Amino acid sequence: MNELSPMAASSDVVHLSIAEASRLIAARKLSPVELVGAFLARIEATQATLNTYITVLAEEAMEAARAAEAEIAAGRYKGPLHGIPFAVKDNYHVKGVRTTGGSRLMLDYVADETATTIENLCASGAILLGKLNTWEYGTGDGKVHGDLPFPLARNPWNTDHFTGGSSTGAGVAVAAGSAMFALGSDTGGSVRLPAAATGVQGMKATYGVVSRAGILPNCWTLDVAGPLTWTSEDNAIVLEAMAGYDPRDPQSLNRPVPPFARGIGTGIAGMTIGVVRDLGPDVVMQDEVAANLAAMEPVLESLGARLVDLTLPTTLAEYRTITGIINYGESFSIHEEDFMQRHHLMGASLKAKMIAGFHLRAVDFIAAQRRRRELALATDAVIRTVDAVLAPCTFLTAPPFGDQDELTRFTFGAATSPFNVTGHPAMAVANGFDAKGLPTSAQLVGRYFDEATLYRLAFAYEIAANTRAARPSL
Repeated sequence: MNELSPMAASSDVVHLSIAEASRLIAARKLSPVELVGAFLARIEATQATLNTYITVLAEEAMEAARAAEAEIAAGRYKGPLHGIPFAVKDNYHVKGVRTTGGSRLMLDYVADETATTIENLCASGAILLGKLNTWEYGTGDGKVHGDLPFPLARNPWNTDHFTGGSSTGAGVAVAAGSAMFALGSDTGGSVRLPAAATGVQGMKATYGVVSRAGILPNCWTLDVAGPLTWTSEDNAIVLEAMAGYDPRDPQSLNRPVPPFARGIGTGIAGMTIGVVRDLGPDVVMQDEVAANLAAMEPVLESLGARLVDLTLPTTLAEYRTITGIINYGESFSIHEEDFMQRHHLMGASLKAKMIAGFHLRAVDFIAAQRRRRELALATDAVIRTVDAVLAPCTFLTAPPFGDQDELTRFTFGAATSPFNVTGHPAMAVANGFDAKGLPTSAQLVGRYFDEATLYRLAFAYEIAANTRAARPSL
């Protein structure tokens, strides 16, 4: 490789965006070996404080980095992810590597397959650093019971505060610079909630666009795999590489992967954005979260967008109820045998969910599925009237670990579950900070299969509001 540029040679190399790093790698001004080495050093320096990783694949990552460097030197550059290091929530399988799901039930399980998403990314030249912290099987209401086998991941903006869940380590890794991007999974918000808590960008794509094959299931008809990144442009790059039809996933949609980054940088003039202001009488938003959400509107208008009020067809409470019933029933069907035979190994959150599923009536589950279909159609009819939707994400910033009520309100009180019910693409977008320096976030929602418009919108706002300038100080 050629001599590193001053930027690449600095200690800030772990805070490059994917787009920046890929340009340097393609120009042979940044070596994948040096980049991966910097991230492994960052993991070592921050792990004891942040508890981000469950498994680090240092030797494997360096071997892949050397291979990437040789390929690029030989003129076989694969694209913007070649040589880029990433990590995955520990519910993604990697053949020959332990998958724990954050559970005592799986501490000795070694996977015999690799998740399709990881295969796709590695085929694009990305380099896997390791497996990230998670709630047990992606389950929890935010409460801290202290009964899981791994210590809790810590928020890099303030280590006494929550990281969001269930992809607890994914947001931390991206924000703290111990992975250039991370993969999580989202059943009711588990990509968008940690993104909001840690100030990164998290996408839940349209249901069926990304394969779940090789990922531990939480709820078959709600689960979506998704990327967490520092910038919206990076997110589009990653989603395009990981998406696509997969016969291993029965819910995978057989349709071409669109160029998700198309339109990024072209502006949003003429776009109509629906603004959701009323989600029901039980919604209480922290003042600073509300202020930062409202402050987005004049920025978007200054960029040429037209804002109109938009009302969803029902309250947030009903969407949550539908999500809960379906989640309890499907999750219990997945874990019934373990619950009946090894419930003593389960943490309190997973056990409570299993008990709820055990007592769920079939008639209620069927009614929830029927209502879900009605709401999906009704919600889509509203969303199709605009180019994109601006809505709340969480209603407060990441609470301190000691406040159980606020932890639950952050998790169960968020506005994320409606779009798991309906399957629309939804993205958590960082939009500022509260007085304590904790990140705030908004949610952008799009029409089915129109992630590209969300990225175009998120990028335009990100640049205009300069939201990517501040990093956690560790």
